[in-house]
Amino acid sequence: MGLEIKRSVCPYDCPDACGLLVHVDGGRAVKVSGDPDHPFTRGALCPKMVNYERTVHSPRRLTRPLIRIGPKGRGEFRPATWEEAIERIATRWQDIIRRWGSEAILPCSYAGTMGLVQRHAGFPFFHRLGASRLERTLCSPAKDYGWKAVMGSTLAPHPDEAAASDLIILWGVSAVATNIHFLHAVRQARAAGAKVWAINTYADRTARLADRFIAVRPGSDGALALGMMHVIAADGLADTAFLAAHVQGYPEFAAKILPEYPPEKVNALTGIPAEEIVDLARAYAAARAPFIRLGSGLSRYGNGAMTVRAIVCLPAVTGAWAKAGGGLLASVATGGAFDMARITREDLLPRPVRTININQVGSALTTLDGPPVMSFYVYSNNPAVVLPDQNAVLKGLSREDLFTVVHERFLTDTAKYADVVLPATSSLEHTDLYRSYGHYCVQLAHPAIPPVGEAKSNWDVFRLLADALGFGSEPFFNRTTEEVVDSLLEAPGPWLAKADLAALRAGRPVELPLPPDYKMQFGTPSGKIEILNPAEAEPFPRYLAPHGDPEPLWFMSAPTPYLLNSSFSERPDLVAKAPVELMMNPADAAARNLTDGQTVAAVNRRGRVLFRLRVTPGVPAGVVVSEGVHWLDDSPGGRSVNALTAQRLTDRAAASTFYDVKVEVLAAAGD
Repeated sequence: MGLEIKRSVCPYDCPDACGLLVHVDGGRAVKVSGDPDHPFTRGALCPKMVNYERTVHSPRRLTRPLIRIGPKGRGEFRPATWEEAIERIATRWQDIIRRWGSEAILPCSYAGTMGLVQRHAGFPFFHRLGASRLERTLCSPAKDYGWKAVMGSTLAPHPDEAAASDLIILWGVSAVATNIHFLHAVRQARAAGAKVWAINTYADRTARLADRFIAVRPGSDGALALGMMHVIAADGLADTAFLAAHVQGYPEFAAKILPEYPPEKVNALTGIPAEEIVDLARAYAAARAPFIRLGSGLSRYGNGAMTVRAIVCLPAVTGAWAKAGGGLLASVATGGAFDMARITREDLLPRPVRTININQVGSALTTLDGPPVMSFYVYSNNPAVVLPDQNAVLKGLSREDLFTVVHERFLTDTAKYADVVLPATSSLEHTDLYRSYGHYCVQLAHPAIPPVGEAKSNWDVFRLLADALGFGSEPFFNRTTEEVVDSLLEAPGPWLAKADLAALRAGRPVELPLPPDYKMQFGTPSGKIEILNPAEAEPFPRYLAPHGDPEPLWFMSAPTPYLLNSSFSERPDLVAKAPVELMMNPADAAARNLTDGQTVAAVNRRGRVLFRLRVTPGVPAGVVVSEGVHWLDDSPGGRSVNALTAQRLTDRAAASTFYDVKVEVLAAAGD
């Protein structure tokens, strides 16, 4: 047939949702490049996606169903047919339902694919089955909660707005690793004279791009924001006209809350010198149009939602929303463009069922009260590696009486514990509709190549399971992926209807239109920015301390440009660029008689993980950092970073506290 070039979308859990051009020859993807016509990603790709064809056609791809024949965790299987695998699952589930009830079945999925259909494919099936529900709050719900507590349903600023700013603060965002295309606007702003500040717990690759870097103590970002607003109020730098017209509760906030956060007190909480806090506050207030790009990591503490509330108040105090180039981008919410109820089908639930939080799967599989979890169905997720309290998760997966099914592209650490493994398609092998949480583009992608081996999509597997369990004849479960996509596009809601639907159906990236004055349309009950939120138990933002642990060193499990959570660990070329190492300040290393390059163990009450030590002044004293989430085969000692993290939840939204972790670091002689 010759070489063809087909459009597609990066499916991974990243705000950029890049436009792709897939070069196809003889039914194989031979090259993947960026789509220069994409309005946000503009033809550029991150290091992970530049050679995406190596993932799609990896020799490690699963191509046939597998049945376990060895001990759990050993990865010993025999090949099977799809018919045998589906029959085995259905028979086992019918027995579990008869003996323990349908809530003894627990699905576990997250953001292994961000396509609207394939990501949510299991929702209607498990609702119809009456299985336990999974509360999917792994990533940044506390961040979303903090934004909504102040801004309600207000639309986020377009990311390109930052190009018109004269002061950009990259706050807790490792943009080089997790939001690389936002840096296009940053470069444009700098070329026009803008200054860039970075705030983070250590000097990562993004910090090196900034004019100034501020190292903040883990979990104390909210105190910094309150300290900045104290200085702005005390110096008379607040935009009083904007506050009077568009903000609820500022006079009380300035009188009752801000006096509690002078720079000297904030210095004690954050570790930032008082004079640096004053410099930042005054620079922010003096800027013509300051813009904050807010990351998610700072919300992954016990105080995460309150921290975000405090930071989100900053552009209100300076009136940044009324200025071209000003504002704060936390996350772009475009879910309202699609009627997701057409996919998720809450109405199929036969009765109320229990909900289990994804961050507490370790407890659910080992110590749950009520009906035990007797079957675990995993898709678009790798819980053995990416969920907190890894040792508890692995203990649960090791249960011989737990019937585990994993639908995957590769034999991940979770798949090695499965009783049945089903081969999954990659994003180039199925249809899906994509939106982003970092920009306003939507795009439809059709298969670029046929399925590899016998791989099937999430949607098609759930259709097979529905048929085996006796409800496949119901019209909804007879639909193809294409028909589900059509149901979302045939009757578009008001926002989607304003987009270029013809271009969208043709597979081109399309931006959802924004009203000219959208930044000043505040979607709150009062119609104003709500620094005072009377619906909250704490009506004003204040500082809450993080959980912490008894150990002395804060442990940051940070992102790397070469892996995305545990995704891309199937690629030796990328794993080689993301070593399993622990970065430590020279003073902390000297105090422990540790030297660069030696093997060390990070330990706390939950686990013990081995690393190669890298001593560097780029990490502040009292903090240690490991970049990347590695498969266990790539981890010395057989445990990775989440053996140290906790099942504790955030102050609001029941989200993860991945960064609210402390450890001690010891020499690991003999390991």
